[in-house]
Amino acid sequence: MTNAANENIQKAVPLTVLYDGACPLCRREIGVYRGLQPLHLDAPVCFADVSDTTLPLPPDTTREQLLARFHVRGRNGELLSGAQAFLALWAALPGWRWLALAGRVPGAVWAMERTYRLFLRFRPSLQRWAFRLDKLRQRARLEDHRKA
Repeated sequence: MTNAANENIQKAVPLTVLYDGACPLCRREIGVYRGLQPLHLDAPVCFADVSDTTLPLPPDTTREQLLARFHVRGRNGELLSGAQAFLALWAALPGWRWLALAGRVPGAVWAMERTYRLFLRFRPSLQRWAFRLDKLRQRARLEDHRKA
């Protein structure tokens, strides 16, 4: 890579995903995204766990606000939420770009946002289920380890 290319990468403002690292559902989803290389290497994607109380928050936000919904800080500094945030992230990742393209269909963002809001109603129940599942897996691993 040339020095100019290195400087551009270092100067590139990342797309920053603000997620709830205390949520087992969110951790699973972010784990999938983290495993992918961004479509454009000069456009990095960063991940920030807003459940970490030492993490500085974007201006004019609260931790509760950021934990309640999915947020992405765009490369232009704009804070996106819900369907718009997912679309911005998906546009940057291989295998997900088709969903970002689907978001361009008239009415798609509206439908995606309504679907996301519906999911948010069920999120607490799904989180409890995921926490229980995580505990069962941990117990099973401990028992397997003890038997070995």
